[in-house]
Amino acid sequence: MLVELTIRRAAGEPSPNSPVDGIRIMALLPARWRKDLKHVTGEIAIRVHTGEDETTAQIRAEVTAILTNPEVSDWELITCHTLANGRHEAKEDTR
Repeated sequence: MLVELTIRRAAGEPSPNSPVDGIRIMALLPARWRKDLKHVTGEIAIRVHTGEDETTAQIRAEVTAILTNPEVSDWELITCHTLANGRHEAKEDTR
């Protein structure tokens, strides 16, 4: 499954243009996932390719749990988009 995760600061503050927080979050994601970091204004977008047997709900739950780590706890998952052929197939809001 190919998904795009959109993550922003929990306080809604824009993030600096440094990719350090995005890299830190990517490092905490499961090693079995292939990851690609995209930094957009005020948010971090990470595309992950997981195994076909994982659901969007499982991916969302795992990322939400990862974001409770103290080093990235000021970030929250906003959306988890399922992608197909590089286009949005479905949009799921985590709020």
